[in-house]
Amino acid sequence: MYKRIVVPIDGSQTSTRALVAALQMARESAGSVRLIHVIEELAQVIAYDPYGAYPGDLAKIRRENALKILGQAMDIAKSSGVPADQRLVEAAGQRLAEVVNKEVESYSGDLIVLGTHGRRGIGRVLLGSGVEQIIRSAQVPVLVIRGGEELEEKARPQVEMASA
Repeated sequence: MYKRIVVPIDGSQTSTRALVAALQMARESAGSVRLIHVIEELAQVIAYDPYGAYPGDLAKIRRENALKILGQAMDIAKSSGVPADQRLVEAAGQRLAEVVNKEVESYSGDLIVLGTHGRRGIGRVLLGSGVEQIIRSAQVPVLVIRGGEELEEKARPQVEMASA
C-alpha cells in the first residue's frame, strides 16, 4: 500500500476532497502525507490589479493566502491523526508538474493525490491543465479526485415543484 502520499492543494473544495481521500488512504496504510502549495511566479507577472497594487504587494498577498491554505489543510490532517508536513514552493519559471515531481522525489513519495476541477473546452485551453501535466510526467501513480459543477449538481437534492 502507499505510505508516503504527496497532495498538491490550492484551497479549492476539490483539493480538500483530494486531501481527505489521501488522509484516509494514509491512515489505512499507516502512512503519511506531504501537503504542497505552489505559487507560480508567472501568475504574478501577468496579474492585473484594478486597484493599483504593486507587484510586491501582490506577492505578499499571494504568499499570505498560500500560508493560510496550507494552515487549513494541516488542521484537517492533524484532526485525522495522520502524520503530515507541508511545503510552500515559490516556482519561478517552473511548470507545476516539475515542482510536484521534485517534491515527490525529495519526500520519497509513492503516490500523488490531487483534485481536478474538470474544466472542458475553452476554459481548459485558456487555463491549461496542471493535473494533466502532473499525470503525464509523474514517476509514481496518480489518483485524481474529480470535482466540477456536474458532480456538485448530482449531489444537490432534486425537488419537484407541484404546479398550482
